[in-house]
Amino acid sequence: MGMDTLQGTRASFGLENFGTAGLGDRRRTERLVKTADRIFQHPGGTLPEKLQDPADLKGTYRLVDAEEVTHAAVLRPHQELTRRRMQEHGGDILILHDTTELDYTGKRSLKALGQIGNGSHRGYLCHNSLAVAADSREVLGLVNQILYCRPKVPARETRSQRRAKADRESRLWKQGSEAVGVPPAGSRWVDICDRGADLFEYLDYKHASGGWYVVRSRHDRGKVRPVGGDGSYQPLHACARALPKLGHKTIAVPAREGQVARTARVRVGAGAVEVSPPRNPRGEHRDEVLTLWVVYIGEEDVPAGAEPVEWILLTNVPTVLFVEACQRSEWYSCRWIIEEYHKAQKTGCGIELPQFTSEGRLEPMIALLSVTAVELLRLRTASRQPDAQVKPAREVMPETYVAVLSAWRYGEVRIDLTVHDFFYALARLGGHQNRKNDRPPGWLVLWRGWTTLQAMVAGVAVMEGKRCG
Repeated sequence: MGMDTLQGTRASFGLENFGTAGLGDRRRTERLVKTADRIFQHPGGTLPEKLQDPADLKGTYRLVDAEEVTHAAVLRPHQELTRRRMQEHGGDILILHDTTELDYTGKRSLKALGQIGNGSHRGYLCHNSLAVAADSREVLGLVNQILYCRPKVPARETRSQRRAKADRESRLWKQGSEAVGVPPAGSRWVDICDRGADLFEYLDYKHASGGWYVVRSRHDRGKVRPVGGDGSYQPLHACARALPKLGHKTIAVPAREGQVARTARVRVGAGAVEVSPPRNPRGEHRDEVLTLWVVYIGEEDVPAGAEPVEWILLTNVPTVLFVEACQRSEWYSCRWIIEEYHKAQKTGCGIELPQFTSEGRLEPMIALLSVTAVELLRLRTASRQPDAQVKPAREVMPETYVAVLSAWRYGEVRIDLTVHDFFYALARLGGHQNRKNDRPPGWLVLWRGWTTLQAMVAGVAVMEGKRCG
């Protein structure tokens, strides 16, 4: 059963995401596409576990050994695909920016790695920029990725020397935002960032460039005054907590270490403020006051033992009405998607497992596995789209997959499965119970189901006397 048959009329994962890669030789691009398809079928584990055919494994090793096969060259076609999706979608697109650590401490031959964690481990800071549709929460793709090696800090380095460094870590937020590009007319591309981006340098860049952002506040800045107030300065967080109440809403609080998942009733406030530049600049920015909006989300009646929810959000998207403040908070809540993405990179795709002996061979594989992680995450969002209960599954999945999964789930081949039915059957295969009160399946359970389904499809091919792929 050839891969074209498995994929039906759809381009394969590898062809869609890497088919236009410029690697200096058409045969390298073909190998990249083939490797990507193999890894997508078996994303977990080490490379020998992903690529069980020795010829595939050897071909992949030769591929990443070529000088033309770099992190940027492998990632570029997926970035271009993501930007096309963003432009075709239109409207509001959320760009989720965040950094995760990739730990390669045990790989002693990798000499250029930087310190991570508490300084005793070595690896990359991987700064990802993930595009998500604001209306449907559909994951559109990885629009940018920066692999950053934290440099050693010289003793007695001055503030001015830190500011002037081209490889300063705090520049990642601005660099990630710059790489996204400019939206088409009628569309807003909004950066969504956690507290690490609460830097005057980054905020000033967004104001100067005309870009949009929502950033969670980290610094309780002192020189802040409400627009229309008496002109006196006050700390930012005190100002936020004193904002007039616009209304109440409930939000979902995901489970975290020591905290169970729950819903919280929060007070919503918003108001415009003026933020003065810091007296002692820590980055490169203009010496101008920024006018922006503060959105306050604070939990009332906190359950015993629970950590109270409090978000102080900064944005340059005008926010006056209750519905606008709720929308900003909903945009920020999408930031959890990129944390799920980081889990997909590490747990789903084993991005820290490759045993390459040089950065030049490792980094292209990081790009390939990062794109695979995007597709695993997209599996989840496909089942949550508004048309999932009426759209035929065979429009987004190979017919063979639909046939095999339906036969397992219902005892008969049902090619007419909807997208919703297909993914809930896939989740059942991955261990989800599909009970009425269960939460929707996440990427991890879908990944387990996907891996099992691949084995089942391969088994059917063997039974028919054919070799899958």
